[in-house]
Amino acid sequence: MRVDLFDFDLPTDRIALRPARPRDSARMLLVEGDRISDRMVVDLPSVLRPGDVLVFNDTRVIPAQLEGKRGEASIGATLHKREGLREWWAFVRNAKRVRDGDAIDFDGGVRASAVRRDDAGAILLHFHGDEPVELLLERAGEMPLPPYIASKRGTDEADRDDYQTIFARHEGAVAAPTAALHFTDRLLALLDERGVERETLTLHVGAGTFLPVKADDTSNHKMHSEWGRIDEATADRLNRARAAGGRLIAVGTTSLRLLESAVGPDGKIQPFDGDTAIFITPGYRFRAIDGLMTNFHLPKSTLFMLVSALMGLDTMKTAYARAVDEGYRFYSYGDASLLLP
Repeated sequence: MRVDLFDFDLPTDRIALRPARPRDSARMLLVEGDRISDRMVVDLPSVLRPGDVLVFNDTRVIPAQLEGKRGEASIGATLHKREGLREWWAFVRNAKRVRDGDAIDFDGGVRASAVRRDDAGAILLHFHGDEPVELLLERAGEMPLPPYIASKRGTDEADRDDYQTIFARHEGAVAAPTAALHFTDRLLALLDERGVERETLTLHVGAGTFLPVKADDTSNHKMHSEWGRIDEATADRLNRARAAGGRLIAVGTTSLRLLESAVGPDGKIQPFDGDTAIFITPGYRFRAIDGLMTNFHLPKSTLFMLVSALMGLDTMKTAYARAVDEGYRFYSYGDASLLLP
């Protein structure tokens, strides 16, 4: 499909630079088929049914944004996928000043060497020393806010909490599963009272999620792979819940993409442990999920293509136009939508 079909007008003042406080006070656009209504995130228990299952991503964001020097050249690196115990693939700013074998001195006394490049220009970095890389990143790194926020303000101490969900357990993401940022202990208690269940899986979100689609046609766009895991017990519980009539509602496109990567032709979710580069566009047949809670996405992005595949392009363009007109806040720190085909 032509990428320009997924374009829409978005005023820059709709981009949220801070999250709602409290988190569950954010607005929520409810799209049920072609019916659209305005709700709040805290209304979620009244919209869902007893027996429905919310599926969250329990990845934890690491401070993956690094600044340093190679000689006199300023180098920026955003880690996006772990390759080994001490090696990470990174998108590098000023990459033309870095050759294979060059050492980069990052802030905090952290040093890494460039190993090689991939076909897309990312660089594999090997971190020096004996300390775990996680400790090096805590010392030298900053939270990797999306470019559309970072271009408008600097990262600060508040982002270390704001850009982490209450489900965050397993370190490895360089972008937050932002739909889950709206959840609070209060909201979880209300969902429990309603009889809405919840499960977690792990997908370490990569910085590739922010990359623009440069191709003119979706068939020419290559997705970056991300590592994910669904254990056997979780897969069994999800399948039982669905067999009993519950709907599986993915919280975030990251949860959705992993579930759809793990589902078999029969609609049963299988255990999964490995990489996925699934790219969902209109025409895709969903097998694993019955709905999606997600934030509002960039024009012409792979994520807007995904929600258009789920609900229909015309429906999503209508929904997004309403969200713009009604002052909804967009992107990672913005408001939510609940999409029920």
